[in-house]
Amino acid sequence: MTEPLKVICVIPARYASTRFPGKALADIAGKPMIQRVYERCARATRLAGLYVATDDQRIFDAAREFTDDVILTAAEHPSGTDRVAEVAAQLEADVFVNVQGDEPLLPPRAVDAVVSPFEEDPSLQMATLARPVPASESERLASPHLCKVVVDRRGDALYFTRARIPYRHRPQVQLPYLQHVGVYAFRRDFLLRFTTLEPTPLEAVEGLEMLRALAHGYKIRVVTGDFVSRGVDTPEDLAVVVEHYLEVGESSSAC
Repeated sequence: MTEPLKVICVIPARYASTRFPGKALADIAGKPMIQRVYERCARATRLAGLYVATDDQRIFDAAREFTDDVILTAAEHPSGTDRVAEVAAQLEADVFVNVQGDEPLLPPRAVDAVVSPFEEDPSLQMATLARPVPASESERLASPHLCKVVVDRRGDALYFTRARIPYRHRPQVQLPYLQHVGVYAFRRDFLLRFTTLEPTPLEAVEGLEMLRALAHGYKIRVVTGDFVSRGVDTPEDLAVVVEHYLEVGESSSAC
């Protein structure tokens, strides 16, 4: 019998968000957003460890109010993945999960779901999540804040983009739009290698670091499911999330 994978989840959080500075500490029904994200991830079943990683003393101090597992990282990291890689260099695990610190409605089962492919495919290096966009949300597809993904027949990503794809040249063909969900999982060795890869023009023009892996020829498995979440990119997004918590409370149908 093979040994179960050791999985560590890291939540990278920074204060200097371009669109919404300080959002990691934004109040959501009495708790900072970073705590809401942490509590969601803590309800996953496959984790051997859960850490907050930040370069900001304010976020560090706030996180220490609810966990001892907080790591103060270097300030110059260009992305959350680089921040997670710094943590991975210090800790031993088979797989590292990166949950962005602005996902306070993330279903805990989503964290478990992104780990599953690594148990099934020993050659897999990276995985992420997506959800079919229902017709009731189709107007959101035009938003550049909503990342879309298309996959091949195996479920590996073909492309990630802020544009609305696939283009419906033949509307009679039924093919759902897939919204990328901001959860990533890496084998430890690949995570450390990924951060050394040269950024590519596709990544630069779209502002999506997943494209770096694809442009360098690596596969990304996309687990598709009903992972209903709501990332917080703007104060308007925060208002929606706050309303959700005020209406539903600590328990949620998104779990």
